[in-house]
Amino acid sequence: MKVIEDACFTYACACTVTTASKPLQPIEKSTAGASVLAQVIVAKYADHLPLHRQTKMFRRFGVELADQTLCGWMAQSAALLEPLYQRLKRFVLASKVVGTDDTPVKVLDRKLPQTRKGRIWPYVGDRDHVAAVYDYTPTRERAGPEEFLKQYRGHLQADAYVAYNAFFTRPERGMVEVGSWAHARRHFHQALENDPSRMRTVLLLIAQLYGVERTACERGLCGEELRLLREHGSRPVLERLRACLLEIQDQLLPKSEAGQAVAYTLKNWTALARYCENPDLSIDINATERSLRCFAVGRANWTFFGSDRGGKTAAVLRSFITSYELLKLDPFAWFRDVLSRIADCPMSRLDELLPHRWALTYPASFSADPTLTKS
Repeated sequence: MKVIEDACFTYACACTVTTASKPLQPIEKSTAGASVLAQVIVAKYADHLPLHRQTKMFRRFGVELADQTLCGWMAQSAALLEPLYQRLKRFVLASKVVGTDDTPVKVLDRKLPQTRKGRIWPYVGDRDHVAAVYDYTPTRERAGPEEFLKQYRGHLQADAYVAYNAFFTRPERGMVEVGSWAHARRHFHQALENDPSRMRTVLLLIAQLYGVERTACERGLCGEELRLLREHGSRPVLERLRACLLEIQDQLLPKSEAGQAVAYTLKNWTALARYCENPDLSIDINATERSLRCFAVGRANWTFFGSDRGGKTAAVLRSFITSYELLKLDPFAWFRDVLSRIADCPMSRLDELLPHRWALTYPASFSADPTLTKS
């Protein structure tokens, strides 16, 4: 830790007295420089260290900071990065297909004697838009994703959550549903213990679908080559799987685990089979679910959000961390550089600070100088 002192000299002439201005700080009238803010952000949202633990660490270095001070820094940093967050959102929603899911997070509420559940929603771009952006909502109602996806037109890959149904029933909405075989498989796997003979057959057919995807990955196939492989390899398996489900449906109790698994898959069959039509689509949303792992790990450490505003702060800051992790780069270098420059960056050049653009412009900033990479 080091303290930087800015000496502002005063100059005078016969007609006026002028004092030199201080360099712009990321947060006005704050003692925190860009590197300290970057350290706290990455430690909290990438390494899952609660702020009260970080204050103890700072204390060992002889720096006394209150938990409320660090909390205020996070909120102010998120507010400073909000224009960039909106640009990252537009970049992700320019994808041909967007993957989404949600996960619950505990939130403190002064009006209640206990915590309530808020929701974090990830939106993950396609291979041409390698980034992820998160949204926080106080509830799981449809209004949250509906507002976030208001301008989106394209394929939405998600589980069969009923809140999404309204997006796909109106053709003028311009959104196409894509299912996830990982979710469908999960239902059959849960029913395996009670109905092993029939569920094992279904799981074997689903495994063959994933075998085709594994072959495509090993060969590095994409575009028309991938579509043809799925047409010849996956389509016949899908036909046998659907025939199998129709055959066993009448043999199962509707409310049994196996019966519900079959009903779920047949009800969403069109969306589940759609990935064979378009090589830009994936067989599942496992990549989207992996983007939620950071909040699953975080819940075990920082436990809850202090408010709805805290949820929004986490969504903004974690969006940039995940986007940089998808690019296999260190987010600390980005936060330190961007927070030091964004205060006086012209709006016309703000897009240059987006992770995928910044990585091309400043490659030396995170590779040449080892002090920029946290161990």
